[in-house]
Amino acid sequence: MVSQVITSTVIGIDAYKILVEVDLVQSIPAVVIVGLPDVAVSEAKERVRSAIKNSGFSFPNQKVVVNLAPADIKKEGTNYDLPIAIGILARDGVVDENLIKNTAFLGELSLDGSLRAVSGILPIVSGLKDLKIEQVVVPRENAKEAALIPDVKVLCADTLGDVVKHFSAKPEERKELETCEVDIEDYLNEYTTTHYEFDFKDIKGQIKAKKALEIAAAGGHNILMMGPPGSGKTLLSKSFASILPPLELEEAIELTKIYSVSGLLHSDSPLINKRPFRTVHHTASAVGIIGGGSRPKPGEITLAHRGVLFLDEIVEFPRQVLEVLRQPLEDGEVVISRAQTSIKYPADFILLGAMNPCPCGYLGDTQKQCTCTDFQVQRYRSRLSGPLLDRIDIQIEVPRLTTEELLNTKIKSETSEDIRKRVVKARKIQYERYKNYPILTNSQLNAELIKIFCKLDEKCETLLKTAIAKFNLSGRSYDRILKLARTIADIEGSENIESAHIAQALQYRNFVENNV
Repeated sequence: MVSQVITSTVIGIDAYKILVEVDLVQSIPAVVIVGLPDVAVSEAKERVRSAIKNSGFSFPNQKVVVNLAPADIKKEGTNYDLPIAIGILARDGVVDENLIKNTAFLGELSLDGSLRAVSGILPIVSGLKDLKIEQVVVPRENAKEAALIPDVKVLCADTLGDVVKHFSAKPEERKELETCEVDIEDYLNEYTTTHYEFDFKDIKGQIKAKKALEIAAAGGHNILMMGPPGSGKTLLSKSFASILPPLELEEAIELTKIYSVSGLLHSDSPLINKRPFRTVHHTASAVGIIGGGSRPKPGEITLAHRGVLFLDEIVEFPRQVLEVLRQPLEDGEVVISRAQTSIKYPADFILLGAMNPCPCGYLGDTQKQCTCTDFQVQRYRSRLSGPLLDRIDIQIEVPRLTTEELLNTKIKSETSEDIRKRVVKARKIQYERYKNYPILTNSQLNAELIKIFCKLDEKCETLLKTAIAKFNLSGRSYDRILKLARTIADIEGSENIESAHIAQALQYRNFVENNV
C-alpha cells in the first residue's frame, strides 16, 4: 500500500499542493525520488536516511520509491525532507497513516534528525488554508510565521522524533506536539514604537520638497528631486521613511509573503510591520532590480512592494536598467517569463529618485558656476527617457539653502510625526473611498475610476486646458495630474477637487527637459 503525505511548494508567491507518495519495492535497497526534483530535493534521500537512523528508527531494507505529485511542477528547496521521512515511516508502519490525513508537513532535516527552518512558510500555509488543510507541522523557527494565518492549527517540532511521537502508530507512545499561536495585532502595533534615525524636524528649509514628499506618501505617488550637491536630497529621501503610514493587515500579510519567499524573515519578528525602504546602488543589474535568475527570486522592486524604492543619483543607473521599471510602474506588478514557466510578482511601490541637474552638479546654482556645455547637460538628462519621466507624478527642484536658512536655528520645522498624522488621515480617506474597489491609494486609479472620483468643475477644466496647451501634456500626464490633485484635496479634507488643488499639482510637475 502506498503512503501519502501532504506538503506544498511555492511558485512566485503562490502555493501549490504537493502529494508525497512513498512505496516500498522488493528490490536492491535504494532510494529513488521522481516527480521533477531539483538537486536539493534529490539530495534529500541522504539527509532522510541519516535522520531516520539517528532518530532511533530503522530504515527499510528495500527499494524506496518517492513520487512528488503532480510531476509536471518542478520541485525546489529542502522543505520536502520532513514529508518524505514521514511518508517512509508511515509506509513502514511506524506512523499512523490515519492521523496524518489532512495534515501538511514542512521542514528540512539535519543528519541527526533535528528540524531546520525553510523559506516560504507564510504563502504555503496561506495556500494550504485555501485548500481546506486543517493543520501543519513546521520547524519551531517557522512556527510564529505559520501561525499568522488564522484557522490553521500550527504544530511546531524540534526533531523528527517529536513528530513521529505525535503521530505514532502505537497510542501508548504518543506525545502531543506544541501548538503555536500568535496575536497578529501585537506585531502590527510594534510600528508605533519604531524609532527612525532621520526626522524632518532636523532638515532646515526645503518647505516645498517636504510638502511634495508628504503628498507622495499620502497618495503613493512617484517623485523625482533634482538639485545641486549638498542641497539635502539624500537627507530628505532618508527621512521619507519616517512619514510613511502604517501597513494595513492585508498589506502586511502580502509583504511578509514576499520576504518569506526571499528568506529575509527573522524568526522572532515573523511579520513585516512597516513599509520597506529599499536603497539600490547604481551598479545593480536589471535582474537584481526586477528579479529573476536561474531560480527566479523577487527583485528590489518586489521587496519594495507597498513601500519605497530609492534610487540615489538615478541618472547614473544604466538606461537599460531604468527602462525595465516602466512596466512595473504602470501595472504594479512584474512578470518574469522563462521557457518552462511564467512568474508574477507584485511591485506596487513608490519610486523615489534623486539627481543632479548636470554632470558637474551646479547648473542653476546661485553659489557655484556650472562648467558643463549644453550638449553635456542634454546628454546627461537624456538618460531619463520621456516615457519614464511621464510615469513620475512629482518632479521638483531642491535648491541650495541660503546662508540665512543654514544659520537660522530659531525656526522649528515640523516633526515627521506631525506630518505622518496628516498622511495617515489622507490614507484613511482613500481606504474608505476605495473599499469596494481593488485599489488602496490615489496613485492606483485607472482611467475608469478617474472619471468617477476626479470630477472637475468648469474652473478646474479651464485651468487644465491652459496647462495642456502650454506644456503639451500627454494623456498619461493629464491623468497623473488629476490623481495628484485628488491626493492634495484629501490632505486638505476636501471632498471635491478645486482649482487650487489643480494649480498645486501643476507646480509639482517641472517637466524636466528631455530631448530624447
